Amino acid sequence: MSAGFVVRRIGFYVLICAITLFFAVPMLWIASAPFDKNPGLGVHWPDWTLENVRKTLEHPYAMHSMVNSLLICVTTAVAVTAFAALASYALSRVRMPGRDALLYGLLLLSSVVTGTAAMVPIFVMMFQLGLIDSRFGVALVMTGGLLPAAIFILKDFVDAVPKSYEESARVFGASTGQILRDVVLPVARPGLATIMVWAFVNSWGNFLVPFLLIRSIEKQPGAVLMQTLTDEGGSVNLQVLPVFSLLFSIPVVVLYLLVNSRYGFRFHGGIKS
Repeated sequence: MSAGFVVRRIGFYVLICAITLFFAVPMLWIASAPFDKNPGLGVHWPDWTLENVRKTLEHPYAMHSMVNSLLICVTTAVAVTAFAALASYALSRVRMPGRDALLYGLLLLSSVVTGTAAMVPIFVMMFQLGLIDSRFGVALVMTGGLLPAAIFILKDFVDAVPKSYEESARVFGASTGQILRDVVLPVARPGLATIMVWAFVNSWGNFLVPFLLIRSIEKQPGAVLMQTLTDEGGSVNLQVLPVFSLLFSIPVVVLYLLVNSRYGFRFHGGIKS
């Protein structure tokens, strides 16, 4: 074993440890600061207390913003999953000119035209529709932004469903809606679960859209309210922010664990023709 090899291995492990530490420090802070009597920006062994939790629960808008986040994200996730299922089935089974170009065009536009670039036209459109300061309007914009990628992903799951299943169902008189509901979607459930979690996570952490469209603090989701968690002097409220950050991360983690335990996030249909 040469000296150069040993030096490279040591350098590799030092790099891995540095990267691990870079990601571990925020996790250690969010796990310890909520229960520290004197929380700060550094990581240290906490002086255990539940006073921070009490102050967060008593905050006039903290818990209400979590409810707003759940309403917006659940609506977005359900809408994206439902519309993506219908569109992906149509694109998978219906032969029409320019189908692939349409699919890739939608995906490309949704990637290139980001929320920042479309901020002004989105605001004008929502203003004309009377959906400013509306949680439904926020969910509608998020749904439109996530749909192209969701259709693109889910179409692969629908393509994996053998057409012979549908042909057998048609022999027994099943309609197109019954085939989609009773044959295609049950087989593509891992894909539906993946899309639902993906849409929920993307909308849960979205700051720009609700910040742009929501005016009332009572309707703001947690991602927007987090920037307003300051004390009387305008400094960051380090008693409320750590607890709120911990609570804000729980729904996404729980949803991931539930869906992963059921489907394992398989990116394939799991069947063969």
